[in-house]
Amino acid sequence: MTTLDQASADELARLEEELDPEMQFRKVPGGTGLLVGGLLVALSMFHYYTAGFGLLREVTHRGIHLAFVLGLIFLVFSARHADGRTVRPSGPLRPGGIPLADWLMAAAAAVSSLYVPWIFEDLAFRVGNPTALDVTMGSLAVLLMIEATRRAIGWGLPLIAIVAMVYALYGTWFPGIFLHPGATWSVLINHLYLTSQGVYGVALGVVATYVFHFVLFGVLATRIGLGRLFLGVAAAVAGRFAGGPAKISIFGSALFGMLSGSSVANTVTVGSLTIPMMIRLGYQRHFAAAVESTAATGGQITPPIMGAAAFLMVEFLNLPYATIVVAAIVPAFVHFFGVLMQVHFEARRSGMRGLRDDEVPNLREVFAADWPTLAPLVALVVVLFSGYTPYLSAFWGITGCMLVGLARRRGAAALAFSAIMLVGAPSELLRVPGVNVGLTLACFAVMADGVLMRERKEGRRLFAGLVDAFVLGAKYAIGVGAAAATVGIIVGVVTLTGVGFKISWIVTSLSDQWAHLVVDHLPFSPFDVKGATLFFTLVLTGIVCILLGCGVPTTATYIIMVTVATPALGMLGVAPLVAHFFVFYYGVLADITPPVAIAAYAGASMAGADPFKAGNTAFRLAMGKVLVPFVFAFSPALLIVVPDFTLAKFAMAAGTCLGSVTLLSAAFAGWFLAPMAKWERVLVGIAGLPMIHGSAGGIAISLVLAMPVLVRQLAARRAAAA
Repeated sequence: MTTLDQASADELARLEEELDPEMQFRKVPGGTGLLVGGLLVALSMFHYYTAGFGLLREVTHRGIHLAFVLGLIFLVFSARHADGRTVRPSGPLRPGGIPLADWLMAAAAAVSSLYVPWIFEDLAFRVGNPTALDVTMGSLAVLLMIEATRRAIGWGLPLIAIVAMVYALYGTWFPGIFLHPGATWSVLINHLYLTSQGVYGVALGVVATYVFHFVLFGVLATRIGLGRLFLGVAAAVAGRFAGGPAKISIFGSALFGMLSGSSVANTVTVGSLTIPMMIRLGYQRHFAAAVESTAATGGQITPPIMGAAAFLMVEFLNLPYATIVVAAIVPAFVHFFGVLMQVHFEARRSGMRGLRDDEVPNLREVFAADWPTLAPLVALVVVLFSGYTPYLSAFWGITGCMLVGLARRRGAAALAFSAIMLVGAPSELLRVPGVNVGLTLACFAVMADGVLMRERKEGRRLFAGLVDAFVLGAKYAIGVGAAAATVGIIVGVVTLTGVGFKISWIVTSLSDQWAHLVVDHLPFSPFDVKGATLFFTLVLTGIVCILLGCGVPTTATYIIMVTVATPALGMLGVAPLVAHFFVFYYGVLADITPPVAIAAYAGASMAGADPFKAGNTAFRLAMGKVLVPFVFAFSPALLIVVPDFTLAKFAMAAGTCLGSVTLLSAAFAGWFLAPMAKWERVLVGIAGLPMIHGSAGGIAISLVLAMPVLVRQLAARRAAAA
């Protein structure tokens, strides 16, 4: 059995950089590299320190974060990514191998980001009446923000921001419902730069106080071997079943996804092991790529870490993060269940074997090698569910990673650390002043002992690995930080012009017309007019999420759709938590939806497959993720934490959801209990849809349609066994 140790870390990093635009960093000479690396470490340490010992004033904290992020982007990313692939010589116009213009833009971005915190005491008098310097600094910040975002994640989000600003400035040019008085440049900059409705709003705040810490934790946890443990466990548990490598991919991606909110990182890391095994076993190349990329996108919806959007929900909904985690458990399970059922049916149809005993690791040996790496995850979850802030839980998770990674006796350190967290967090010990300081100093003493008491070369290697993880964590996070700031521009325009409610009215009006057309002309329907209106509104919202996500990161898609789409769902009586989860799930789908399915294309590159074919297959395999948002929209009990939750409602929602996914999986794979004829596949595929509604009528329609196929499948299975 191949293990993560046999996969070159450098090779994985190269693949990730090649396949993910957000990881295509500029190559710089040694001295400049040390400076940039030092700034990246400083950014990580700033967030690590404030998470454990107290955040700064809100605007100050966000301003420092933004200054680091924007300034570093101009040093880390070239204006054209192709220009950064080779080290450039230094010169008068390229000091340190970086163009002089980039140095100047980095400095200007940092200064303009720190300007608002600097004038904070007078900010109340400036809002609505900005000075010429305020407008100048704001203009500089907005323009540099758009350019930084373009460098970090591409043109999609910056173009939307530019269009939004044009709409704000020239509202009198637009027809019909989109007409508005327009704003001057000064008014627009005042709203975007000096108020909390724009750049310094919720999106930037969440990235600066939550997201960064969990990204850093994921990088550190992977470095100390927790990802290796998860993959080993997945291989030991799932490898022996039919189509073993594909099932390892699913279980491994589910577990690894708890650490990595990045679809591409998950695809590359797990796929480097599972895709070659799937191909050797007989899976078609595009199918192997699709399985891995589909499973990998589940990382953004898998508790306890999930993606950045989950932390935004905390602020938007004013709910504890633990509530968001609980709500995500069943939908995440349904996603992986859907992929697993299709893989299983495909393996049975093709007669694929599982892995032999000599190809599967021993579960006891896997745990014996890496069980201490579970301690940081235990600490994070315990602190989180004890009612502390997400960033404090991330602080202890990061501290645990460093402790386990650097301690000489990491087993003893892991046990002691876990015991302290299990006792201290529930007993409110971590709220006692000075306890965090004392525990942290003790942890650092153990780390220092581990580094100093080893051989000098080994100690340096471990410490260098820790520093490198802090650098990489910051690199992962700066693109998200720039995107959050630019999304603030879009959100600011929406709040300034009121266009979000106009779009919501258009969507609900159009959906209502379609609902009357369907309900009035169909002989039977599981929906009434209100239910049909909601169904069509959900369909339109999902389509827009997928299209928007083709050029915009998941986090940005979520924020934009929350601003413009959730009011429409709220008008139809959808609970806020349900509406937010709906747009979150459909934003994640864009990573495996052609034409810009970056996770699917990453898998296709590794498998040597047709990218478009892999993307289409990945979207089909993600059918559970497509369906489950509709299920919890009509049956909110699936999210568990809704006010009207009952076990009966939950059982009905979960049962119909799993039943629908199973029927549709069989239809796509062409196998249930035996090979299926075309008419069976069509009938079962149709039967899987009405069940989504979760009503007695929908279930009855599904059962009536599916029953002839089930009877015929049972007969075919008995005949084959005879």
